[in-house]
Amino acid sequence: MNIVGVIVEYNPFHNGHAYHLKKAREETGADLVIAVMSGNFLQRGEPALLSKWARAEMALKGGVDIVFELPYQFAVQKAETFAKGAVEILYKAGCNSICFGSESGSTANFHATLRYIKKHNQLFQQQIKHHIEKGVSYPKAMSLAFQDLPFDEEIVDLSKPNNILGFQYMKAIDDHGFDMKVYTIKRKNADYHDEHFSSQTIASATSIRKALFSEKNEMAQIKQYVPDHTFQLLTQYKNEFGQLHSWENYWPYLRYKLLQTNQEELKAIYEVEEGLENRLISYALYADSFKDFMKKIKTKRYTWTRLQRTCVHILTNAKKSDMKQPKASYLRLLGMTEKGRHYLNKFKHQSDIPIVSKLSPFYNNQIELDIRSSRVYSLGAGLAFQTKLLQTEFHHPPIYLSQKQTDSFPN
Repeated sequence: MNIVGVIVEYNPFHNGHAYHLKKAREETGADLVIAVMSGNFLQRGEPALLSKWARAEMALKGGVDIVFELPYQFAVQKAETFAKGAVEILYKAGCNSICFGSESGSTANFHATLRYIKKHNQLFQQQIKHHIEKGVSYPKAMSLAFQDLPFDEEIVDLSKPNNILGFQYMKAIDDHGFDMKVYTIKRKNADYHDEHFSSQTIASATSIRKALFSEKNEMAQIKQYVPDHTFQLLTQYKNEFGQLHSWENYWPYLRYKLLQTNQEELKAIYEVEEGLENRLISYALYADSFKDFMKKIKTKRYTWTRLQRTCVHILTNAKKSDMKQPKASYLRLLGMTEKGRHYLNKFKHQSDIPIVSKLSPFYNNQIELDIRSSRVYSLGAGLAFQTKLLQTEFHHPPIYLSQKQTDSFPN
């Protein structure tokens, strides 16, 4: 069976994602599409606009057959660790290929870049260290080190966010020795970080989120950039849980945590190091909002994204000991179509790790972080709706779409 895997966040699912899925099916000739999706907190250290359940439903209605959750230990991480966990889960789920979006659009150039980095790895690592010692962040040091290497016109631009992730996916496949074919689809129109709408139908998730949280807060302005089912689910979620999630919803909880936690306890939290705990506590006293707090703690050494991830780990109390990187030990099922269910009914007998559809009979240390992060995430709902969202982690069944339902959506 030809199964393609996609690594996604869908925050929210938009027309660019629909295009990627359509092209992924066409390019690979896949019989089935499996997505591994970040849970309630994302790779860049942000709360998702909507819960993982709502986003899984968006994915299924957008053309995905099975959605598995990327565990917190991999999801709220730097690109390399994020990619490692995601690729491993797709491989464990039976995927024989992956397809990702990139600014490059050339698989051959990604392969050339992987060979190129291997060839110049010693110099590459030396230059990364050199730039870090000058006080720049690790991602910036990596980008500068890459530019320091001898020029080769075939390599991809690793200053672009989707190229970086694509390279890390390929590196993870190579490091693990997985037998997976790689496809990439060139991103259409909008760049990842675009904050403004740049075409008639394709917009970045960043620009969509910015519009949703603008002072006008007009849902109508995003309608042309998302499928109908996304627009409906966004509207439904706001009605059901009071609001969409943003960092500002969590600022009172983060501030409380910082003001009542001592320095030694903070130092035990993952990614709190080099005296960062002192800076975090000090500025929590003076910031009126999360954005204000971030502007105050930002330094040349730490990227905004890295600091956001650190704040998520403080909220979820994710300690250094919790975030050690074991192999993926389960497949948490968030949703499936009828076609996906047929596949899982056969696959579950040959999978070497459990497929988890109910939490109550299953427990391990890795999934404890998923549970904890989902409970914290619930605090970002409207006050009257938090209890309802809290219940979903244990009581929400995997979403299921029948063949009749999926036939009514584009695939």
